[in-house]
Amino acid sequence: MRSKLVLVLALVMGIVTTFLFFQYMSQVKAEKTMNSNLVEIVVAKEKILKNEQITAQKLMLAAVPQKALHANSLKSIKDAEGKLANATIEQGEPVLSHRLGTETSEATYVSRKVRDGYRAVSVGVNLNQSASNLIEPEDEVDIMFSKKIEGPKPKVESQIILQKARVLAVGRKMVLPEDSQEPYTEYTTVTVELKPEDALRLVNSAEQGNIHFMLNKRPVLKEQNVTGESDKD
Repeated sequence: MRSKLVLVLALVMGIVTTFLFFQYMSQVKAEKTMNSNLVEIVVAKEKILKNEQITAQKLMLAAVPQKALHANSLKSIKDAEGKLANATIEQGEPVLSHRLGTETSEATYVSRKVRDGYRAVSVGVNLNQSASNLIEPEDEVDIMFSKKIEGPKPKVESQIILQKARVLAVGRKMVLPEDSQEPYTEYTTVTVELKPEDALRLVNSAEQGNIHFMLNKRPVLKEQNVTGESDKD
């Protein structure tokens, strides 16, 4: 009786062991199949802001299932390096080709440079009003309004109405001098990026009197500082 019980238990254990073995092998086979269908794509290593130029340091490769692969996913970091982000890319998010721009497109469409919540507005200038046409795209300017007051003793009143406004374009030029192959040309308009209420204030002031742009100092890159210090040493 006892021997029959042992035999039955052995058969049951054998069936259970066989079932578990086949289940394990099926799982291993499924994992191998899944791993063999993985594709490496470019993702953001850290958050990339809209209109930011993308560097290799902000990118990495990540493996994803081929079935989940987006048609516009990039597979090489070089394909994204140096491009401009058309929208904010969150950390870990795939970098898609249609969300990237180039310096060429930035030089064609000023609307691509305008940040959310801001507007581009242009005003006419002459040499004196534009600091002798020395203002360049991406400079920061203070905007001064002056108006002639009539009366027994005519006088001119001036005030700074806006500070550190970002210059988007001068004339039709929208890129930095070092990024442009175009020869220097004089311009008669300056386009700045402002909040809507500030844009309205600028236009009203330009209609009532004269507008002058005061050029701020352009920030010096840290790399340039380091180079300069090492040269001095």
